[in-house]
Amino acid sequence: MTESDRSSFGSRFGVIVAMVGSAVGLGNIWRFPYMVGENGGAAFILIYLAFSFLISLPVFCAEFVIGRRGRSNAVGAFRKLAPGSKWYLGGFLSIIAVFLILSFYSVVGGWGIKYLVDSVALKFSAGAAGTDFGASFAAFSTGKVAPLVYMLIFVLVTAAVVVLGVQKGIERFSKWMMPLLFVLILVLVVRSAFLPGAGAGYSYLFRPDFSKITSETLIAALGQSFFSMSLGMGAIIIYGSYVKRSDNILNHSLITVSLDTVFALLAACAIMPAVFSFGVQPNQGPGLVFVTLPYIFTNMPLGSLVAVFFFISLLLAAVSSAISLVEVMVSFLIEECRCSRKLAVGISIATQAIFGTLCSLSLMPDSPLKVGGLTLFDLFDKISSDYVLTIGALLIVLFVGWKIKKANFMDEMTSGGTIRIPKWIALVIFWIIKVVAPLAILTILIFS
Repeated sequence: MTESDRSSFGSRFGVIVAMVGSAVGLGNIWRFPYMVGENGGAAFILIYLAFSFLISLPVFCAEFVIGRRGRSNAVGAFRKLAPGSKWYLGGFLSIIAVFLILSFYSVVGGWGIKYLVDSVALKFSAGAAGTDFGASFAAFSTGKVAPLVYMLIFVLVTAAVVVLGVQKGIERFSKWMMPLLFVLILVLVVRSAFLPGAGAGYSYLFRPDFSKITSETLIAALGQSFFSMSLGMGAIIIYGSYVKRSDNILNHSLITVSLDTVFALLAACAIMPAVFSFGVQPNQGPGLVFVTLPYIFTNMPLGSLVAVFFFISLLLAAVSSAISLVEVMVSFLIEECRCSRKLAVGISIATQAIFGTLCSLSLMPDSPLKVGGLTLFDLFDKISSDYVLTIGALLIVLFVGWKIKKANFMDEMTSGGTIRIPKWIALVIFWIIKVVAPLAILTILIFS
């Protein structure tokens, strides 16, 4: 495939919404609130914000540079920029990350579809008050058949978008989805703000208790930042490869990281005030959204309508990120294995469905699909967010900081000198990539 044959986004707005869509997903709406709840609230948020702009933003720029300069998939970009070296193995690490994440991500996406169906069926209306939602979620999520059916529906929805290609599929979906998602989240935030006792939730979110910070908090915050922004997965590399030479890397990166952070905070502001309003413990873990919120919906005015809005938001966010992850695998198969897009999508979703099935079945009582006491679902989540993404991000900053020439980095940041940005800003970002980010990531990995 020549560069002229390569797909590309059709507009700058399309680039931004696609990249924001890749970043904004279950990591924001499902994972961020429960991570905040498990790690002490405001102190975790402050560390997350610091990591997002001091480390994740430069890493985002680094991935963007690799993608646009390499004009290839996650493996091919490394091979093209460092021919004859072993750096391309960093691209394979991205493929592994995508494989691990999609395996459990698809299961949660299926849960989202099931709960959207339930909300439309008014199962979270006032008439359902008194229902044991913990027991019903446990019965559903540990079942043999129903979770698999919903997981497969989610996989097929994702495939339907990706098979249409970059402009007709990913870009078109993102242009409609992101504005709608933003409106839905704002509706939920406003509704939560007027609940009695919501102030306790805001206090939990914005009044830090630094005694709760541990080494685990640091690695969790960094891992969440990388997970949320799709760093170390190859998604930004592949999307960067679809971006035109005239686009501003720094501008797109800053907008994406900022909006991703805003969405995460809005999701927390939609969920935590409601959690505290109804006296529910915030440290419910991955079940926070599916156990706690249905209980809240049944006890709030217009709760059934709010439930529909919430689970639509959850599903849109899940699909937006999933399509970027599937595209990483699809682009690899198209360019490295010479598959057609349809065949590449078929192979990708088949793999996604098989290992999603294993992750789902590992949640069954007495399932043999466990390692070290962890289900495959929890194991893939922990390995990917705490280690694979972090190591992948480390390789990316080392590659850009020490392998790619500084002049080439500056050339990409200024789009060949056509975009004027203060030189000191580009240099600060480069030196963070070269020195600060590797040291910070290594320190956190070692001490945690």
